[in-house]
Amino acid sequence: MTQISDYLPFLIPIIALELILALSALIHILRHRSFRFGNMFIWIIIVLFFQIIGPIIYFTIGRGEDE
Repeated sequence: MTQISDYLPFLIPIIALELILALSALIHILRHRSFRFGNMFIWIIIVLFFQIIGPIIYFTIGRGEDE
């Protein structure tokens, strides 16, 4: 248990970043219906299962034009 507490100052910001990215991507996916590639179900799976990389991929190549 002491080993985990040694790494907490590094893990907490990474976990917070992942949660913020995932929540913002999920909110955007659910509110907008246009995507460049794929559909809503595929993007939800990508965002949830590929932690930090999934939301980044969504915001860079998956997000459609906002109208």
